[in-house]
Amino acid sequence: MRHSISLSLLLAVFWLLNSGYYTPLLLFLGAVSVALVMFISHRMDMVDHESQPLHLTLRIPGYWLWLLKAIILANVDVVYRIWRGNSSISPTRFVLKASQRTDIVKVIYANSITLTPGTVAIDLEGDTITVHALTRKAVEELKSGVMERRVNLLEL
Repeated sequence: MRHSISLSLLLAVFWLLNSGYYTPLLLFLGAVSVALVMFISHRMDMVDHESQPLHLTLRIPGYWLWLLKAIILANVDVVYRIWRGNSSISPTRFVLKASQRTDIVKVIYANSITLTPGTVAIDLEGDTITVHALTRKAVEELKSGVMERRVNLLEL
């Protein structure tokens, strides 16, 4: 039930922010559209702890800020490598062990790797993530476990 309420509130806020109109007719139509989406979601049995992860709600903004910083630093590194030329890159493919317990947090980890320029998560199967990295420095940063620890904090 709390997942349904959370999803309804999220949809209503999203609708209000995108609409920009607050006349009674449009507010009514927005409420009807949210109710229709919720009805369809329940009929499809789509509202659960994975589709609406309430346990991540408080921790995810801090993680997003940290990830934004990591993305900016990785962008600077990739631009530096482009200016230096082919001699500054060392493409590598390797396998990382994913220590996360839940599938959603494993996916967040793999997507975070892909969002960081210079690295791409090629495959996520079970507890392993196959990664392609532009440089050995990126490999060492991932193997150091800083990103993994940050992602693991989401599961607490």
